[in-house]
Amino acid sequence: MRIDRIYRYPVKGLTAEALEEVAVEPGCALPWDRAFALAQGDAPFDPAEPKWLPKTNFMCLRQNATIARLKASFDARHGKLTITAPDGSRIEEIALDEPGRARIGAWLTAYLGAEARGAPRFHHVPGHVFGDQRTPVISLINQASIADLEQHVGVRRHRRRFRANIYFSGAPAWSEFGWVGQELIIGSARLRVLKRITRCPATEVNPDTGLRDANPIAELKATFGHADLGVLAEVVEGGRMALGDSIELLPA
Repeated sequence: MRIDRIYRYPVKGLTAEALEEVAVEPGCALPWDRAFALAQGDAPFDPAEPKWLPKTNFMCLRQNATIARLKASFDARHGKLTITAPDGSRIEEIALDEPGRARIGAWLTAYLGAEARGAPRFHHVPGHVFGDQRTPVISLINQASIADLEQHVGVRRHRRRFRANIYFSGAPAWSEFGWVGQELIIGSARLRVLKRITRCPATEVNPDTGLRDANPIAELKATFGHADLGVLAEVVEGGRMALGDSIELLPA
């Protein structure tokens, strides 16, 4: 098995950034993955005491499909976040200081329009991950499983609908479900597979058009009797992972 794609998602809900390599640390997500988020005005998120909250408290594809059309990129070296709208307008700010985040938050709030609740705030708290899980994880998807789903439903389902960190090949479709509780060596890092990923309505959103034009949850349930695609893993030993690196499943 080998790594085909590596992605991070600096802003919760916004576009992926492709990486050629990445270094991971124990108990952490990919660096800068879900490091920023726009909290809705009614969300009880306190940056002074950051705690995990469900995604509905934030700008997210599940509720805000049109954000799929925003293109985001993050320059970690300089802390600069750039977000571009479909009409070409954009904002470019240092996202690591409060004034920059305030301007980014105002820009995103204007883009959301009626979907913005109250007075949203754009956040970054060092060490906090705005992920869908209570603890930092890395998501992995077997490309053979996506291909099997596509074969059964007769249409393409772009991998970006499923927003994984690592896409890999070389394993039979759905075999990754049997890895729960086992460990993987990926590059020079060691990960433990925690559980399957139950998909949410964010997968309905076309990553190119921002339209809800498919229902992968219904397709998975009708075809396979479940709504799962991919697995979640925690980093046990840090190391480096790169495109083309091997993935080894350790004996149980």
